[in-house]
Amino acid sequence: MKKLMVIVTTVTILAGCSESEPVQTVDWYKEHNAERLAMLEKCRNNPGEKQLTPNCMNAKQADNEASNARRGYVQPPAFK
Repeated sequence: MKKLMVIVTTVTILAGCSESEPVQTVDWYKEHNAERLAMLEKCRNNPGEKQLTPNCMNAKQADNEASNARRGYVQPPAFK
């Protein structure tokens, strides 16, 4: 029982220490070019911590979709 309390306390403390920045969607990053570029720069500067965060993944996806749109790529329809 004591080990369980130590684990719960540790997890609670660590959860409270994390920086919480709002998670933006892919569409939001596509509409906000400056913020997308700034987030991509943050992700490149610290890939060990930031690479798999939701904001980095969404900014990268938005960047990929914007690049594909400039090249004329059109999303094919889904199979039925």
